[in-house]
Amino acid sequence: MSKAEQLIRMAEDELTEYSTDARKIEKLRRKFSFAVPYPEQKAIRDEVAASLPNNFIAKLVEENRQTIALPFWGIGGLGLLLGISGQQPLDLIATGIGFYAAFQVQKWGWELQAKRLVIQTLDAIDASVKNPQPDAA
Repeated sequence: MSKAEQLIRMAEDELTEYSTDARKIEKLRRKFSFAVPYPEQKAIRDEVAASLPNNFIAKLVEENRQTIALPFWGIGGLGLLLGISGQQPLDLIATGIGFYAAFQVQKWGWELQAKRLVIQTLDAIDASVKNPQPDAA
């Protein structure tokens, strides 16, 4: 596993907690500083930024992954309901397709959100190194 993938997995773990983005970034800053030396962070940031798609659909899924996946969950549930109650096995195919599509949309949005969090955290580390704040004790 490359260092970029490690940072993305750390960010995915942080996404599971309910907190603000600023708190997530603050917690990730410490982890990233231990995992990757500062001179390598710029290269990893560029690598993660290059792997992040910039098209409309990717941005929409990143910001609204649950809303985008909701119709697919509905198709899967309706296919399951009709397949069982009406004894129509072809409707069960809609269940499989709907659940698979919903899961893939959720997964893709989660990965995009984690990559964006990695970029924001590395930018915050870079900004704090270039403009250190005096400690208020």
